[in-house]
Amino acid sequence: MGTSTERLAARSTTPAMAEVPRPATTRTTEVTGMVRFLQTSDWQLGMTRHFLEGEAQARYTAARIDAIRAIGEVAGRERCDFVLVSGDVFDSNLVSARTVARSLEAMGGIPCPVYLLPGNHDPLDAASVYTSSIFRRDCPPNVVVLDAAGVHQVAAGVEILAAPWFAKPALSDLAADAVRAADPPGEGVTRILLAHGPVDVLSPDERSPALIRLADLEAAVDEGCLHHVALGDRHSRLSVGRTGRVHFSGTPEVTAFREEIPGDVLVVDVDRHGHEVHPHRVGTWTFTTMRRHVDTAEDLDDLDAEFSAIDPKDRTVVRTALIGTLTLADKARLDDLLERWEQSLAARLTWEGHDDVAVVVDRDELADLGVGGFVAHSVEDLAGQADDENGDPHARDALALLYRLAVR
Repeated sequence: MGTSTERLAARSTTPAMAEVPRPATTRTTEVTGMVRFLQTSDWQLGMTRHFLEGEAQARYTAARIDAIRAIGEVAGRERCDFVLVSGDVFDSNLVSARTVARSLEAMGGIPCPVYLLPGNHDPLDAASVYTSSIFRRDCPPNVVVLDAAGVHQVAAGVEILAAPWFAKPALSDLAADAVRAADPPGEGVTRILLAHGPVDVLSPDERSPALIRLADLEAAVDEGCLHHVALGDRHSRLSVGRTGRVHFSGTPEVTAFREEIPGDVLVVDVDRHGHEVHPHRVGTWTFTTMRRHVDTAEDLDDLDAEFSAIDPKDRTVVRTALIGTLTLADKARLDDLLERWEQSLAARLTWEGHDDVAVVVDRDELADLGVGGFVAHSVEDLAGQADDENGDPHARDALALLYRLAVR
């Protein structure tokens, strides 16, 4: 039946190798076979988050561009020969001209060539950001868009096999398509696959035609057709498969609470025989979830201390999932505590459906409020509803708010 590469090659023609112009760079080292590069992906430049407001969103937007500068510092410090961005450089093709201009200015400061792969968020369609006038005008000489699928020679003995997105959704496994269409690398040549998309062994959507088949990639590695696979789409750093040569770098700045290891880039040393990968931290923001039981004043002390220990607060988003039963006084204290820390944090939000704090109505606490007239009658009415056999939670919440306001 032949090798997997032979089977793939038999199904399509092979395009000519593209000679990529070597961008202007401050480096003078010529690369031959052994190469060191920085792998990153999913910059999502221009991204907004619904829970960030005003200046917090502005700082988050700026941080994603600051991450480019941090990547440049790592690339310079580690003497990387180039930077590979495995898709989704921009959050969409409709990002603002200012975002494009500021992003390109930051990329221009990276002291080596930067190769950008269009992904599913910024495909090479009719509205592509990469063909816009602002991108063409401001693109620095060290930045190259890999706008053609296939093999690109980027240095002596080093090739990038690119699998860019041209439309969304993709209708096939673009990584497999690229491998299928390419001749095996020549003697002494190091080839790096640059692709974007979910891998079949990690994706619940097994019917998607765009799924990247890990087995095909690892077969190509085994046959010496690929020496490193740089993937984007997954926003957490992860090595997949048995070969140790297939890697997601993750996003340089966190984008969602579910991400396990965001905020890193990878420095990769690779040739036909050797392979080492080292993560480097560049992210400065944190999205964290606090799942806590709160039943006593001591629990609130611990929660307060935990908020106090967060650093830096202005780059941390906290999602709380609090469960417990509190007195009116303690519930008022909890609400004050959350409100106070919301002023210091980038954002604090309640995880809907996972947060359930009940209020115990104590008649002695109500007596201490010292209210009279119609307010006292309203308190008595709410207390009756809260004391009912099924205890109306809305009545308890109303009492808790009234207690808090009265104490203030």
